[in-house]
Amino acid sequence: MMAEDKKEIVPGKYDVDAKWDACVDLTVRRSFYSALAGTFGGLLLFRSPAARWSSLAFGAGLGIGSAYTECSQKFNGFPTKPPPKASDVPAHETVVESPPQERQD
Repeated sequence: MMAEDKKEIVPGKYDVDAKWDACVDLTVRRSFYSALAGTFGGLLLFRSPAARWSSLAFGAGLGIGSAYTECSQKFNGFPTKPPPKASDVPAHETVVESPPQERQD
């Protein structure tokens, strides 16, 4: 009887069920609205049915991708160290070794 009255409170960052519910909801909403925007854009911009379907698929893919990004941040947290910028990483480095110099005393 006492066990039924006392409910365990789980902190928000450890509540996996709430995270999954939020992620499923986010994925459904974003994929639906992005597919709707893709359909509307395809109706305005394209004449062929194949291009219109492609526009719908592209919109749905954008929605699913953005939902995946946000859900992975919810589950794993934000990365502690940002990825390197393209300007920070050299394309290739040429290392030229000079011959040892003799000392003249």
